[in-house]
Amino acid sequence: MNPLHHSSLTSLKFLHRGKVRDLYEVDDDHLLIVQTDRLSAFDVILDDPIPGKGEVLTAVSNFWFDKLAHVIPNHLSGIDPESVVKTEAERAQVRGRSFVTRKLKPLPIEAIVRGYLVGSGWKDYQKTGAVCGIDLPAGLQEAQKLPQPLFTPSTKAAIGDHDENISFEEAKKLLGEEMAGQVKNATLALYTQAAEYALTRGIIIADTKFEFGTDAAGKLYLIDEALTPDSSRFWPADQYQVGSNPPSFDKQFVRDWLESSGWNKQAPAPRVPAEILQKTADKYREAQQRLIGA
Repeated sequence: MNPLHHSSLTSLKFLHRGKVRDLYEVDDDHLLIVQTDRLSAFDVILDDPIPGKGEVLTAVSNFWFDKLAHVIPNHLSGIDPESVVKTEAERAQVRGRSFVTRKLKPLPIEAIVRGYLVGSGWKDYQKTGAVCGIDLPAGLQEAQKLPQPLFTPSTKAAIGDHDENISFEEAKKLLGEEMAGQVKNATLALYTQAAEYALTRGIIIADTKFEFGTDAAGKLYLIDEALTPDSSRFWPADQYQVGSNPPSFDKQFVRDWLESSGWNKQAPAPRVPAEILQKTADKYREAQQRLIGA
């Protein structure tokens, strides 16, 4: 199957093209979300797609939406994506990589949860003894499991800009106290249950991010994608060791290559060699196979 860098459906109204997903309007109550094979690194969308990436994101998200539906309802409508487009060429673009979802109002934050001390959290801790303003015990090491998962929300930035971490108090100002509490509780519950399951499949979920939306009545739903290699840091449990950052099941191959290429991290990004793209695709597939056995 040919990689899909961007979709081009003419039978539906086009709404928005994000870093990975293309959105179309099905009707007044439903959206079609197409998960392409686009990859962004350092907030720049690359010209070279990762073969099969959108299918992995869709399969893994569908698995988690089903497994965690008892925690919070999600945006899936149950409508077959192929049924809402008109031609075989369009069906080929949506097959295996799309959702038809309820049309909900997205909340203006990303709900990030950190279970391990790594990445920007580790850098923050080294400087301040805290992560996003949340004080932690002294003496923790890189990649160490945190005493309890941390809810560290961020703003949503436009493509090309960087998200900014915000405090829970700031999240309350954006969402209202009651909704902020619902989001925090849902985020921690989703992460805790997912992390426990993933560990039985040999994967540590070091951190992840969720997005939420509300319906006209103000009811909260899980939207976007869920617990994929794009939105999460997955580590192989058999290679985990406190004090070092394990290899992850995501776009790290591409990021490492870009770092070594001398690129200034401004658009346009350099073209990525085929072998790097394939190694990255293999990592995405391995994450899917480990988690859901498919």
